[in-house]
Amino acid sequence: MEIAVLALGCFWGPEIKFSKIEGIIKTEVGYCGGTNPTTTYKEVCTGNTKHAEVVKLNFDEKIITYENILNIFFQIHDPTTLNSQGPDFGTQYRSEIFYLNDKQKIIAEKILKDIDKKLSGKVVTKISLLKNYCPAEEYHQKYLEKR
Repeated sequence: MEIAVLALGCFWGPEIKFSKIEGIIKTEVGYCGGTNPTTTYKEVCTGNTKHAEVVKLNFDEKIITYENILNIFFQIHDPTTLNSQGPDFGTQYRSEIFYLNDKQKIIAEKILKDIDKKLSGKVVTKISLLKNYCPAEEYHQKYLEKR
């Protein structure tokens, strides 16, 4: 089982999209990349924690590769808008790939370079080492109850 952590705007839409892909075993929404090891939605919305809304994916690499996941990542959001996706604005809605190891970092850098070339150098997606991930448990549970 492998893990991917991706920031691509508000986490609800991407979580649903990724959950329907063969090989994605589990999805979880949360926050990552901030200054504190724990946070809440209210704190993240202030912009002071530096966290991004993320989707954490547990996947079977025998069925879907990390490279395939990143290609989907770039297809389902706009990597050229800084700190926003659609109607959502703020640093928590940035485009960012959080890698867990050197292999993921190398793959992410290659794919980002290729996408940036196709988009005439307009990609603002960041690539960062996973830091201070925390699940958005209070919101995730409420969401699952409504499904």
